Amino acid sequence: MMDRLRILRDYFPTAIYTGKALIFISEDSRVELTEHTRGGLSQSVPVIRVRLFTKNRHGEFEPGHYEDFEIPDLSDLAGEVEKFVQFAVGKNIKE
Repeated sequence: MMDRLRILRDYFPTAIYTGKALIFISEDSRVELTEHTRGGLSQSVPVIRVRLFTKNRHGEFEPGHYEDFEIPDLSDLAGEVEKFVQFAVGKNIKE
């Protein structure tokens, strides 16, 4: 598992890899990418879950929306994750 996260780490140079997640942190938001596999007999593409967190008035990050991505091609996956995060938090995660 986690192979796709390691590869995505190279695509997103500002990400922090914790061993179980890729994390992007800004002053007012946090984005977390985790890798999951769906149960079942067939070997399907691992799911990359993108979770969005926003800061509350006490300065703590609260979980918000999440989206699951099941795109087999890593280049396409990285592009779609980047677009999703950019529109959701209003920031480019590659910078």
